[in-house]
Amino acid sequence: MTSSDLWDAETAERYDETSAFMFAPEVLDPAVDSLADLAGNGPALEFAIGTGRVAIPLVERGVSVSGIELSQPMVDQLHKKRADIPVVVGDMATSTMPGQFSLVYLVWNSIGNLRTQAEQVACFRNAARHLAPGGRFVIELWVPGIRRFPPGQAAVPYHVGRHHVGFDTYDMATQQGTSHHYRRHPDGTVTYWDSNFRYIWPAECDLMAQLAGMHLEQRVADWNGGPFTSDSESHVSTWRKPA
Repeated sequence: MTSSDLWDAETAERYDETSAFMFAPEVLDPAVDSLADLAGNGPALEFAIGTGRVAIPLVERGVSVSGIELSQPMVDQLHKKRADIPVVVGDMATSTMPGQFSLVYLVWNSIGNLRTQAEQVACFRNAARHLAPGGRFVIELWVPGIRRFPPGQAAVPYHVGRHHVGFDTYDMATQQGTSHHYRRHPDGTVTYWDSNFRYIWPAECDLMAQLAGMHLEQRVADWNGGPFTSDSESHVSTWRKPA
């Protein structure tokens, strides 16, 4: 049984609306451009495909995309938009999709949804199993914000806007964290929800890839290709399966 939180029907129905900032062209287009280039003429597999935020524009670019997704309601929302994208409902650490792929990708911090190290290692191995020789595994992941903790602080804000405020709490001993979301609606009401994760440092990702038989090919700070430095708050990392 996976340790991931499971998005229910209510969450799935409002996912695109509450995550509208993730669909903004300046956020989405560089990711789609990069992934399309990496896929080339081969098929791609998205772990945690969700409602198709990335998969659908990739398909529209001519890339053959399949998916694995834990939440059936999220798949239902995807198939309302594109019924022709094949999806296996299951966890991304163990579920399989027939075929071999030139690209497996996992975006927007989603590997953290697997909340044990063993499951995260299994996810890297599952990616490697799906890759054709020479294929690539790409993840988009934030660098844990624990460096921003002053003494006595209990949480780190990651988004403060007119309609949404979010902050993370961390357990340094277990690498467990919780994202807390407060959203203000047009009628003035405020709703709260949370999601849980396990944070991973870039070096730990590299070790997981090594255990899966892959090597680091590139690490940049973002989808625009900015250099990854000690001050970077995120990374897009590419590992390659030997040819």
